[in-house]
Amino acid sequence: MQIREVSPSPDFCLILTFSNGEQRRFDVRPYLDKGVFRELRDFARFSQVRVVAGTVEWPGEIDLCPDTLYEKSEPLMNECPT
Repeated sequence: MQIREVSPSPDFCLILTFSNGEQRRFDVRPYLDKGVFRELRDFARFSQVRVVAGTVEWPGEIDLCPDTLYEKSEPLMNECPT
């Protein structure tokens, strides 16, 4: 499954839209103390995320596997207006 859209959140999570139309939330915080992901602890840098070749990527070719993004993310629940 591929990523179609990505939006960064101030809490270092990504709001992802997948090719099947599903929206999910992926928490990047557990990765921010590992390897190249340390560079993303600066929110200005984190917010430069974009979709490239069906996954998310930051400048410097920092990326995550789309399968990981799907499997370790949580579905977003659309609330009905009251």
